Amino acid sequence: MIQATQLRPGMVIKFNNELHTVFSMTHRTPGNLRGFVQAKMRNLRSGSMFEHRFSSEDRVERAVLEEVEMEYMYDDGEFYYFMNTENFEQTHLTRDQLGDGVDYLVPQLRVHVEYYEGKPISVELPPTVDLTVVETEPALKGATVSNVMKPAKMETGLVVQVPPFVSQGEKIRVNTSEGTYQERA
Repeated sequence: MIQATQLRPGMVIKFNNELHTVFSMTHRTPGNLRGFVQAKMRNLRSGSMFEHRFSSEDRVERAVLEEVEMEYMYDDGEFYYFMNTENFEQTHLTRDQLGDGVDYLVPQLRVHVEYYEGKPISVELPPTVDLTVVETEPALKGATVSNVMKPAKMETGLVVQVPPFVSQGEKIRVNTSEGTYQERA
C-alpha cells in the first residue's frame, strides 16, 4: 500500500478490485482546506477513462507486476511489437495500452514491459530518450542561451519546445515523464 501522494503517471494500481493505470495526477492544497490528489485513470479491463479525487491520507494498493526487459522493434499501425532481450520471444501491445508512451518509441529502445497474471499491460519507459528533430524553424545565428523556445517535431510525431539553436536533423534528449527538452544528444 502506498499513499495517494506517491501516485505517478504510468503506475498500475488496484482500485475497486480492478486494475487501473494512472495517466496523470495533480496534488492540490487549496488554501486552508485539506490537500487532495486528483488522478486521471484508465480501467485496464474496460478501457474507460475517469478521474478520482483521493484524500492525501488515502492509501492505494499498487498492483504487483512482473517486469521484463524488452526491446521495441516496430509497429504495424495497430500493434507495437517488443522482443524479450533474454529469450527473444515477441509480444505486442496496442496504442491504448501504451498511451502517450508511443511518442517516445524508437527502434532498439530498451523498455520494461509490465505483466500482470501473465498478460502484458503496460510499458515503463526510460527517464530520457534520444530523438531526431525532423521539422523546426531554422537555427538562429548567435542564439546561445535564451528563455525563448520554438516548437520542434520529432521522428515519432511528438512536438517538443526546444531552444532556438536546435536545428533540423539534430538528435536531442527528451524527458519521457514531462515531454520536455533536456539537452543535445
